[in-house]
Amino acid sequence: MQWDTLGKPEIGEGEEEIAENILMDGAEVMPESTPNLDSLAPYNSSHTFEHDLIHTKIDISFDWAKKRANGKAILTLRPWFYPTDKVTLDAKNFDILNVSFENNPQKLNYDYNGENLTIQLGRTYTRTEEFKLAITYVAKPDERDAFGGSEAITSDKGLFFINADGSEGDKPRQIWTQGETENSSRWFPTVDKPNERCTQEISITVEDKYKTLSNGVMVSSKKNADGTRTDSYKMDKPHAPYLFMMAIGEFAVVKDKWRNIDVEYYVEPKYEAYARDIFPYTPEMLEFFSTKLNYPYAWPKFAQVVVRDYVSGAMENTTAVIFGEFMNGTKRELMDIHMNNERIVAHEMFHQWFGDLVTTESWANLTLNEGFANYSEYLWMEHKHGRDEADHHLMNEQQGYLLSAAGGGHPLIHYAYANREDMFDAHSYNKGGAVLHMLRQEVGDEAFFAALNRYLKRNEYTDVEAHELRMAFEDVTGRDLNGFFNQWYFGAGHPNLEISYAWDEAAKKASVSIAQTQSPENNVANVFELPLAVDIYDASGKAVRQNIRMVKRNQTFVFDAPTKPALINVDAEKTLLCVKNDQHTAEEWAFMFRRAPKFRDRMEALESLATDKNAEKLTQEIALVALQDKFWAIRRKALEVIDISTPGAMAAIAAIAEKDPKPEVRAAALGILAETGDKQYIEIFKKGLGEDQAFSVVGAALGGISKLDPAAAAAATQTLQKEDNPEIVAKLAEIYAGAPDRANIGFFEQKMPKIDFMGAFTFFDQYQQFLRGLGDAALLDKGVANMKAVSLDQKTSQWRRFGATKGIADLRNYFREQNETAKVDALQKIIEEIKEKETDETLKLYYSMF
Repeated sequence: MQWDTLGKPEIGEGEEEIAENILMDGAEVMPESTPNLDSLAPYNSSHTFEHDLIHTKIDISFDWAKKRANGKAILTLRPWFYPTDKVTLDAKNFDILNVSFENNPQKLNYDYNGENLTIQLGRTYTRTEEFKLAITYVAKPDERDAFGGSEAITSDKGLFFINADGSEGDKPRQIWTQGETENSSRWFPTVDKPNERCTQEISITVEDKYKTLSNGVMVSSKKNADGTRTDSYKMDKPHAPYLFMMAIGEFAVVKDKWRNIDVEYYVEPKYEAYARDIFPYTPEMLEFFSTKLNYPYAWPKFAQVVVRDYVSGAMENTTAVIFGEFMNGTKRELMDIHMNNERIVAHEMFHQWFGDLVTTESWANLTLNEGFANYSEYLWMEHKHGRDEADHHLMNEQQGYLLSAAGGGHPLIHYAYANREDMFDAHSYNKGGAVLHMLRQEVGDEAFFAALNRYLKRNEYTDVEAHELRMAFEDVTGRDLNGFFNQWYFGAGHPNLEISYAWDEAAKKASVSIAQTQSPENNVANVFELPLAVDIYDASGKAVRQNIRMVKRNQTFVFDAPTKPALINVDAEKTLLCVKNDQHTAEEWAFMFRRAPKFRDRMEALESLATDKNAEKLTQEIALVALQDKFWAIRRKALEVIDISTPGAMAAIAAIAEKDPKPEVRAAALGILAETGDKQYIEIFKKGLGEDQAFSVVGAALGGISKLDPAAAAAATQTLQKEDNPEIVAKLAEIYAGAPDRANIGFFEQKMPKIDFMGAFTFFDQYQQFLRGLGDAALLDKGVANMKAVSLDQKTSQWRRFGATKGIADLRNYFREQNETAKVDALQKIIEEIKEKETDETLKLYYSMF
């Protein structure tokens, strides 16, 4: 499961900030509650086996009108150890039509409470006896009084019908599933726990026009007399029920091969030509991970599908990964998000080893799935794009965890969670990946990957807990690693470090003093044991490495040095997960930027200099150098730091705006040029409008040229109106709102049905500004009616409903300031109607603030 947010934009403060928090995924980690000393500590155990689920066979068809599935499941089971005369299955919100043994007309007695189906077997079975239960049922995922979900997985329906009645414009009709955490049991009866696993067969009957996708390989496809078709899939290797999947829709299927294994990309037909770009480097990744782990991809195919209205980022269903529509794009659109797509494809693919082949035995151990998938992103970037790109990604992941844990945290292996959905947070993902990187540094590359291979081979097709990972590493290295695992997996938090330096000229000794300042509460250690690489540089740039191990709250390390070091670089490998206050001088930071080899060295130096008000000259000197850095993120940061009055700065910025290979950096440079108002840059802006440019660059160029050459900008907007890219739509809306013209009403009306997600907030804000700027009461009323229709449409997204409602509220506030009481009253009446008819409780809460 992909947890972290993709390219989340900032939309300011106030009501916009409230809006951002409605639907954005993210993890708020609350401090652990004060323990109750009169009772046992909370503990969520792994599922206790009463039966072994050996095989699941499903026949399923669909009632689109009722959003129901008609199914028959045949489950092969046997008692786990103790004799028993009954079976309890997870089966949520079904109509149970029949329960019997397979090929036996005699019905079995059962009890059903809407969540669990308890079947009386008629006699006692022992662990050596298999039996097959046949259950005929109707799944009703939409027919509940209340629905659950979490910030990571926003709905627990399990089975989803998209545009089931065909009423939602050009949105395709689709059916797809989302099993994690325990929602596969909303579309077939099972033992819906992560430590369960079984083999699988599924036969899916759909109208012949639809493509289907499920786990394993398609073994047959049969056309039926009634215009339907039945596709049958078989998975002959065991995996967990939450990884079972279906996807049904009018997909185009593009095919590749890897080592004679089918690699398939399911996309909407309009994206067929871009399928390999949407899922970049898929065969190459399969080869890389298989080789790196010395464990070839274990499953019979690897398919990826993009669906509409997905309730999470992506999901690692065995052999068949589902992604949200944010992955879609043409080659041009993907210029801006290509690295995101790479990360997510790598993440979900690595799950096929860590999560699918070897599966966490309980949600408390979720990081054994998600921490590995998170770290795969680092491994892929390191391999494909180099260490700087990988370290930049790791820095962002660490910062995401540190932000989430600022108000408290929990152990990485967290048995005391309040709700299993809470485990999908920046601990299981971000911290889990960062800890694996530290473990790699601790044992060395050869041992790290040898231990992962041993872990996979020893535990393939089984469930695991963190100690099994530890034992694999201990077997390979010969070391006792309980200390590392107790500290980073079973303890909470991270160290906060204050680092200072001293030099004794007479003794020729350099010293480093490190204080751990973290608060020792909520299971956070008072003292972390910290192995650290320390590089000591002389003035020529030559470094000598010293390896130290911090084992006290406050500790000073002394080193021989013939001259005063130009720099002492603590945590020289930049692997430690910590909050760090490193008390270097400005001169030392500048030396680090020039001489230390890693991306994190340069970034930390540049960031620290940027905050030093007493070293402005030195800061600008380094920022000017940073504009030429080999890595794009340093150049991007330098654009934030540079003073454009610095000699040579504008020439460097102009060169970046015109030629930098990274769209994000070009766009930032264009933004700086635009602020100057200097017409000498018009040709650079015009080049930025070219059809070969990424949309981020086009948007920035359009913003600049609209200030310098309105005629050229007007011509460009006419050309760009055909584009549905959110960034371009937002920029055009901004331009049109700034200079309202009746000729542009059609633009807003044409884009309104298409705009969604965060872009909807900006779009509707610009729309209401445009309407009031026109000064035409009839057009204003029509525009308000347009926004009202969106607000009342319960089938459209929450993003769109909120954006439209806020647009109406902003108009009301504007007319309130103008003392136009009649307009205020009319708009307030519309807002009250929207509040009354809104069905989403979260939106209703935020609407109460309007």
